[in-house]
Amino acid sequence: MNLQNLSAQSFRPTRQQAAVIVSGIVSMGLEILAGRVLAPEFGNSIYTWGSIIGVSMLALSLGYHYGGKSSKNISFNDLSRYLTYTALYITALIYFGDMFLTLSSALPIPARYSAIIPVAVLFGPPTYFLGFISPYAVQLSKKEDKGEASGHFYAVGTAGSILGAFGTTFFLIPAFSVNSIYTFFAALSIIPAISSFRDPKSLLLPGIIIAGIVLGGSTPVSGNTVYEDSTPYQELRVSDSDGVRTLYLGGQPQSATYINGSDDYVWDYLDYFHMPFLMRDDVEKVLFIGGGGFTAPQRFAEMNISVDAVEIDPGVVKAAEQYFNLSESENLDVRTGDGRNFLEASEGDYDVIYVDAYRKAEVPFHLTTQEFMQLTYNKTDEDGVVVSNVISTASGPGSEFARSQYRTIDSVYESVYYFPTADTSLAQNIEIVASKNSRMSREGLGDRAKSYRGLNLSDEVGNLEDISPGDVPVLKDDYAPVEELMNPLIGEKYNIN
Repeated sequence: MNLQNLSAQSFRPTRQQAAVIVSGIVSMGLEILAGRVLAPEFGNSIYTWGSIIGVSMLALSLGYHYGGKSSKNISFNDLSRYLTYTALYITALIYFGDMFLTLSSALPIPARYSAIIPVAVLFGPPTYFLGFISPYAVQLSKKEDKGEASGHFYAVGTAGSILGAFGTTFFLIPAFSVNSIYTFFAALSIIPAISSFRDPKSLLLPGIIIAGIVLGGSTPVSGNTVYEDSTPYQELRVSDSDGVRTLYLGGQPQSATYINGSDDYVWDYLDYFHMPFLMRDDVEKVLFIGGGGFTAPQRFAEMNISVDAVEIDPGVVKAAEQYFNLSESENLDVRTGDGRNFLEASEGDYDVIYVDAYRKAEVPFHLTTQEFMQLTYNKTDEDGVVVSNVISTASGPGSEFARSQYRTIDSVYESVYYFPTADTSLAQNIEIVASKNSRMSREGLGDRAKSYRGLNLSDEVGNLEDISPGDVPVLKDDYAPVEELMNPLIGEKYNIN
C-alpha cells in the first residue's frame, strides 16, 4: 500500500510542471485554432498559415527572452500572473474577436500581408504571456542543475504542445465551436494558477474569469440559425430567412433552397449549369465534384440523369440530408472523399463534369491545374464538357484567378466559354465551360437556348464574354500560385446571384 502511494506521488506533476504542460497545450492549440478563425475573412492560404506560424514563433521567443530576464527572485505567484493574463485575454476574444477580425479585413494592406495584423492582435499577446511560463518554471525548479531543469521543462512543454496540436486538430475543432474552444483554453490556463482549492480567496479571480467565459461562450446565435457544426474542414451553418434556407461554409453562402419545396433555383448562377445541354445532344451521366446543399445534383437526378456527387466533408453531407432533403436514389449516388482521387479511380466516361468545390476564400489548388483538367478530359466521352464554378471578379485585378483558370482549361480543351453571372464589379460566380467540340457561336447557343427544356437560357447565353486571359500562369501541379492570384479578392464583397 505504501509503495502504491509512493508510486502515485512520484507520477503526480508539480505545479510548475502542470503550468508548463498547460502553456504548451494552449499555445499550440491557439496556433491551430487561428487557422479556423481567420479562414472566413483571409482564406486558408500559405500566406495565412505563414502569418500564424511566424507571429506565434515571434511571440513565444519574446516571451522566453523577457521571461528569462525577469525570472530572478520570482515566486509561483509571478508565474500564476501570466497564466491569469492569458486566461483574461482569451476571454476577451470571445467577446471582441469577431469584431476586430471584421475591422482588420478592411485595412488597406497588401493582400498577402493582410493576415499578419489580426494574427498579431488576436493571438500574439496570449502566446507571449505563455512564453514566460517555461523560464519561470526553470527558475522555480528544485533541481540544482539549471541545465537539467531547462531540458526537463522544455521537454514537458513540448509534450504539452504535441497534445495541444493533436487534441485541437482531431478532437476540439471537429466537435466544438470556436467560442467553446476559447472557453476551454481560458479555463485550462487558469487551473495551475489556483493556489489552493481550499482557499476561497484563491478561487475569486478564477471564478470571475470562468463566469465571464460561460456568459460569453453562451451568447445566443441569431434566431434564424437552424443548425451549426464545426467539421474537420470548416465551420458550417444552416440559416433560414425570408422563405430561403442557406448553407454557409466558412462564413460564405454555399447553397440555398426554398423552404416551401419549390424546384426553382434560388441563385441564378445555377442556370448556367445547364449550359452543357446546349453544347451537346445528350447528357445522361454527370459528376459533381463538391456537393454543398446538393441542389443541382438533386435537380439533375429528377431530370432522369445519372448523377455521381462527391463531397469531401461528411459534415456537409449530413447537413444536406437533414436540411436540404438530400437522399440517394436510383439516379443519385453520393460519395465522400477527395474529388480528384474519386475521378482517378472512377470507371467509364461522364458526359459532363461539374467542378463546384471552390469558395471565395479557399480553393483546393489540385482541382485547378492542367493535370486535373487533363484528367477530366480523359474521363469524359468524345463530346465531353467540364464546368468550373469560379468565384472572382469579371475583370480587373480580382479576375486573375478566373483568367488563369480559363487559360489552364483552354490548354486542354478545344473550346472554352466565359460566363460572368452578374452585372457587377464585385466578386461573383464566373462559369467557365469547356467542350471537346469546336466552339459554338453566340447565335448558335442562342438558338438552342430557346428550345431547351425547362429553362430559358437566352439571358445566360447573352452574358458570354470573349476574353483574353493576359499574362496569367497556366496552373500546374508543381506550380499553382492560387493564393497569389486570389489575393485581390481578400476583403472584396461577394455578390452571390
